[in-house]
Amino acid sequence: QVQLVESGGGLVQAGGSLRLSCAVSGSIFSIGAMGWFRQAPGKQRELVATISSGGTTMYADSVKDRCTISRDNTKNTVYLQMNSLKPEDTAVYSCTAQRPLGTTWFYWGQGTQVTVSS
Repeated sequence: QVQLVESGGGLVQAGGSLRLSCAVSGSIFSIGAMGWFRQAPGKQRELVATISSGGTTMYADSVKDRCTISRDNTKNTVYLQMNSLKPEDTAVYSCTAQRPLGTTWFYWGQGTQVTVSS
């Protein structure tokens, strides 16, 4: 059984920074690529960033150049560093992971709220 637990959300002023963390516990060898999604009220969930087991990253255009996803395999943790935050970044951010060689987001965390005030 794999569990993902996010932390690091909160309230920040526009232009500020936050670092989200996602700790993986359980059968860590059942994890492949990992990613962050977000969902704002009344909007569809959107992919923010992904990182493969080998470290290849991908970002949504809306956060490119402002966010960095990284993973520390020794700590079984994935991070999302967010800089120059905007009010439109306000959302619940959820950590997710694929199974090795998988293509679907199989495991999900409970989410952490990020609120950016103007």
